[in-house]
Amino acid sequence: MEQLTEMQVFIRAVEEQGFSAAARALDLTPSAVSKLIRRLEDRLGVRLFNRTTRRISLTDAGRRYYQHCRRILADIAAAEEEVSALGKAVSGRLRVAVMSTFGRVVVVPQLRPFLERHPKLTLELELTDRPPDVVKEGLDLAIQLNEQVEDPSLVARRLAVNERIICASPDYLDRRGVPESPEELRHHNCLTLHSMSRLNDWEFEDASGRRTVRVRGSFHANTADALYQAALAGIGLARLSIWLVADDIRAGRLCRVLPEYTHTDSAYSVFYPQGRYQSPKVRAFVDFLVELFTPVPPWERAA
Repeated sequence: MEQLTEMQVFIRAVEEQGFSAAARALDLTPSAVSKLIRRLEDRLGVRLFNRTTRRISLTDAGRRYYQHCRRILADIAAAEEEVSALGKAVSGRLRVAVMSTFGRVVVVPQLRPFLERHPKLTLELELTDRPPDVVKEGLDLAIQLNEQVEDPSLVARRLAVNERIICASPDYLDRRGVPESPEELRHHNCLTLHSMSRLNDWEFEDASGRRTVRVRGSFHANTADALYQAALAGIGLARLSIWLVADDIRAGRLCRVLPEYTHTDSAYSVFYPQGRYQSPKVRAFVDFLVELFTPVPPWERAA
């Protein structure tokens, strides 16, 4: 029991970035928090924090111990929830973070069957363009691009390849011409993301190998949704996910450019803490997502 208390205090000290802040969050005195941390360090025989008069930071041992503690406490919470839910309908609050445009275009329109299947469940959806900290923010799971999640403590279930294509409006192509090679993109107005500059290096691969073209243009935005609207308005060329533009291409509002070059180096996955899958509400939603996206994602079925 003492070990569990020490773990809980240690985690709160890390996440609150200080003993005093952890004490306030736990309704303890700072001296009590400090005493528990010292006792934990003495028992482990290692120093978990580097301390100065103004701040604390984790040692290498502290970082490793923090990851283990997060998994252990998540497993305890999941075990209690699973056992208490035996024989009961899936219920409670399910907190999910989803990339904003993907959530709006793909996920939200598909949720009705899941919510009708589990009427006692409340789904709290956060649409965000920043990679969330699933454990620290108290989320049950997150749907993100693989390359945006670096937390090794999370389990990932792959949902679908994020196929990106280059496209533009017929009006833009009538005015500026259709590029016939990746190198010709340097002479076009390419729409770019100022929040993720690495995505402005457009990669191309063919029989001659892989190469990168650094694209530029007169319009920059912080979301793919804004680039999508700009492409529809005829402002320039954009490299966008096929799930976002599939309907527009079928309707002729956008045209594929350089169709032989498709970017498939990223994928969407659902991420959740280890052990959390045993929670009935998490398991139900993960199973729903896997059923929804595999083997064929919704935007391909609509073709």
